[in-house]
Amino acid sequence: MNILALKLILAPLIIGSASLAGRRWGPAVSGWLVALPLTSGPIIFFVAVSEGISFAARSALGVLSGGISVVIYAVVYPRLAARFPWQASITGSLFAFLLSTLFFQNVELPFWLVSPAVLLSITGGLSRMPDEKVETGNATLSRWDIPLRILIGTGIILLITGIAPFIGPRLTGLLATVPLYSTILVIFAHRSHGPAAAGNVMRGLLFGLFAFTGFFIVLGLLIERASLAVSFGLAALTALAVQGTSLFILRKLHG
Repeated sequence: MNILALKLILAPLIIGSASLAGRRWGPAVSGWLVALPLTSGPIIFFVAVSEGISFAARSALGVLSGGISVVIYAVVYPRLAARFPWQASITGSLFAFLLSTLFFQNVELPFWLVSPAVLLSITGGLSRMPDEKVETGNATLSRWDIPLRILIGTGIILLITGIAPFIGPRLTGLLATVPLYSTILVIFAHRSHGPAAAGNVMRGLLFGLFAFTGFFIVLGLLIERASLAVSFGLAALTALAVQGTSLFILRKLHG
């Protein structure tokens, strides 16, 4: 119930703030914002409290592995969006995410291999992103635009939370990376401003994944060696430092 309540509180806050940020600073910044481990981090914390440190460490490794699946999802969407509408684009990108998740559910790579692999995949993903200007001037956003995003996101959160206790540590970690918020943001960006805006959401997501990866690398190194306060505290400080740097770079490139 603690995790459920936390998700139900975080979902509206994250989706709403990211949507407002997207309106103010553009779709790339909204994608960057939702990459922070604001859901996956607390999930691992409560797993550590309720199931033990060893369980949480395996889940954290699953989350880190899931970062590669998110990169694949982010790269596939704009490729499909260049040719197809948002319905086909999101279906294809989520299917790619699912295939990658199934792979990592059955192939458990060690921490020392997963960590650089995630960083390399993010860098490679950014190099594969299209760089097109966002269409402007034709989109009209209604008053129910952001509330609808929040309702959709909260409904999916309820579904995922309902099945999480039955799937074990590895899959718990992998499913913690389900790109719920970015899916909502990219659909609305695609519908409102076209495929270039959707690509900017995914580019921002990839920039934000550096902080996500930094968080779970530090957590993976410390969670079985230090207290929860120290391990999560240092992981959060690392994520914030990396996130600030990535935002500076993102704004310089796509401000």
